[in-house]
Amino acid sequence: MDADKAAVPARIPFAECPRPTLGVEVELQIVDPVTGNLRQGSTAILDRVGDHPRIKQELTQSTVEVITGVCDTVDEAKRDLAGSIRELYALGDEMGLAFASAGTHPYAQWRDQKIFPNERYQRLVDRIQWPARRLLIWGLHVHVGVASGEKAIAVMNALGTYLPHLLAVSASSPFIDFEDTGLASARSKIFEGMPTAGLPYQLANYGEFQHFMNTLVRAGAIQTIREIWWDIRPHPGFGTLEIRICDAPSTLDEIAALTALVQCLVVVLGDRYDAGVTNEVLQPWIQRENKWRAARHGLDADIITDNEGHHGPLRELLPDLMERLATTAERLGCARELKSLSRLIAPGGASYERQRARLASARRLPDVVSMLVHDLRESVDAVGAA
Repeated sequence: MDADKAAVPARIPFAECPRPTLGVEVELQIVDPVTGNLRQGSTAILDRVGDHPRIKQELTQSTVEVITGVCDTVDEAKRDLAGSIRELYALGDEMGLAFASAGTHPYAQWRDQKIFPNERYQRLVDRIQWPARRLLIWGLHVHVGVASGEKAIAVMNALGTYLPHLLAVSASSPFIDFEDTGLASARSKIFEGMPTAGLPYQLANYGEFQHFMNTLVRAGAIQTIREIWWDIRPHPGFGTLEIRICDAPSTLDEIAALTALVQCLVVVLGDRYDAGVTNEVLQPWIQRENKWRAARHGLDADIITDNEGHHGPLRELLPDLMERLATTAERLGCARELKSLSRLIAPGGASYERQRARLASARRLPDVVSMLVHDLRESVDAVGAA
C-alpha cells in the first residue's frame, strides 16, 4: 500500500491566471564607478533596504535583482522597475557603487566573486561545484499569466520556435575574461552547463510535467521546482509561464521591448490554443540548432523556420513577426514598446553590437562598462522625466 502511494505523483496545483499579467525580473551588475570592475556590494545594499519587496539578492554578491509586482501592462512594469532602480541609484551614489546591465562582464573573474550568504545558494554551489561557481552571468526573466497548466505546457512547446528571436534581440554578452568570445550571447552557453538548464523538454500535457517534476524530486535530482532553470518553464505557484532565455538587456527601453514581444507571443499562441488550433512545434534538434545559431551570430543568424528545413535571416524574420503581432500589441497596450524593437534589430542596434563598436573605437574594455553604466542610468532617468 505504501509503495503504491509512493508511485502516485503528487499533484502540483497551477495557480490559474485568467489575464496575461506580467512580472519582470532583471539581474543587475554592481560595478565600481572608477575601474568598472565588479564590486561585492549586494549584502551592504540589502542591509540598507531591508526586506524590500522589489530588490533581492542573487547568487553572487556582485549582483542585485530587481523585480516588479504583478503588472497589467508593459508600461506599468517598466515604471515599476524604474522606481526600484532609482532607489538603487540613490544608495549607490552614497556607497560609491554603479550599476550596469548585460549578460556578462567583460573582464571580471568568477574566481574573485563571493557567494551571497544564503543557505540555498551555498547548498547549490556545494552540490553542483564548478558549473555553479562560474555562473557570473545576468539575465532577464518575464512571467506572463496563463489560465491553466495545460495551456502553459502547450504554449511552452510552441514558444520554442521563437527562442532564437528572443535570444538574438537580447544578446548582450560578447565578452568574457578580457576577450571577445565570438558569440553574441556567451551567457547562454555558460548557463547550459548547469544540470537542469537549457531548452525545455517537450511535454504532452500538464500531467506529464507534474510526473516529471515529482520523478526528479524523488530521484534527488532537484529539491524543488525552483531548481529547474529551463529557457521557458511553467511557474505553478504564480500561474505563469516564465521566459528565461534572454540576456540582461542594457537599457530599460530594451527590457520593455522584449517584455512586449514575450507577452504578445504568449497571448497569440494561447489564443490559438483556446481556439483549438494546433500550434506547430519545431523538432527538438531544430530548436537546439536555432538556439546555437542565435547565440553565435545574434541577429545575423540564419535560422530554421519549419520542420522541413526552410530557413531565413532573423533580421528579416523579426519585422514580419512584429507585423503579425501588431494587433495583439494594440489590444495589450504595448504597441509602442513592440515597435521600439525596430531600433534594436537595425544593424548595430543590439547591445552586443554596441559593445563591440565601443571597444573598436575606445580600445579599452573599461570604456565598454562605462557605456553600459551610462546607458542604463540614462534610460531610467528618462522614465522619471516622463
